[in-house]
Amino acid sequence: MKKPTDVAIRRLEKSARGAAARAYAPYSRFPVGAAVIGGSGRVYAGCNVENASYGLCNCAERTAIFSAVAAGESSVKAVAIYTPTALPTAPCGACRQVINEFGPDAVVISVCDSKNRIETQLSALLPGAFGPGDLA
Repeated sequence: MKKPTDVAIRRLEKSARGAAARAYAPYSRFPVGAAVIGGSGRVYAGCNVENASYGLCNCAERTAIFSAVAAGESSVKAVAIYTPTALPTAPCGACRQVINEFGPDAVVISVCDSKNRIETQLSALLPGAFGPGDLA
């Protein structure tokens, strides 16, 4: 899959930052925003949504991907994650697995409140991933 343009990545990062402002994080007080570029080129944002029953929380990355799927997307080209920290935060293992389901070749970008950033391929974050092709 072709890497999104720098303009698309900047738009994705801005969308992730905006989504963090809508996070529901009363327990962790760690608002996270994410945005994905679907196969159509459209951007979908998501934030973390916590719950008093902690196991029912949902990460920002999964919220964004599920929103894209609900809108009819079947693939993800890129994911941006924003955390209000000095160092960027990579996606958790569960989110890496969900990204793999829809974007095994996706670019993953983590940004924060400093100029520090991580930009990598999902395959570097989840080597040897189990995916739909393994179910044949």
